[in-house]
Amino acid sequence: MPALQPQSLITTLEQYEALPEDVRAEVFDGQIYYMASPSEIHQTLSTELTTILNTYIKSKKRSCKVFHAPFDVKLDDNPLTIVQPDLMIICDKSKLDGKRCNGAPDFIIEIVSPGNPSDDYIRKAYYYKNAGVREYWIVDPRRKTVTVNYFESNLISIQYPFDSIIKVNIYDDLLINFSEIADLLNI
Repeated sequence: MPALQPQSLITTLEQYEALPEDVRAEVFDGQIYYMASPSEIHQTLSTELTTILNTYIKSKKRSCKVFHAPFDVKLDDNPLTIVQPDLMIICDKSKLDGKRCNGAPDFIIEIVSPGNPSDDYIRKAYYYKNAGVREYWIVDPRRKTVTVNYFESNLISIQYPFDSIIKVNIYDDLLINFSEIADLLNI
């Protein structure tokens, strides 16, 4: 996916909602950034992780919900900041209005695209932490790493290789075995 390129200013939610439905875009401080479609590896990782998270939440009869891109998350009204995380868990259902999540999800996973790694490692980490996201993972298939940011405990940037079993810190007993996922991708 090529690097996100800033375009025109989108200062209101109404301007954002007026974009064509097939346009993938995020807004940071009123500046719109258009996104390309994800790759096959990106989609495979997203599908596997969504399945793991959803299966866990259903098996434990948790009230949280799993969402995957494209699904809008409005982090701020002024200046307008709207993102579309690759995966997220939202436990406070009052944040959901039928169109988007208004406020920080509890858990977010971003899958790094080759053309814009700094977007996930720097920009989104900054916005997610400041918005109140409890835990943020950066899955990087090129580097074969998973970076875990557990903002709730100020635990920042612990990096694991893809052959790791990694605990989702917002839950007591959810572990994700990345070696099984990497095997599916032949990476």
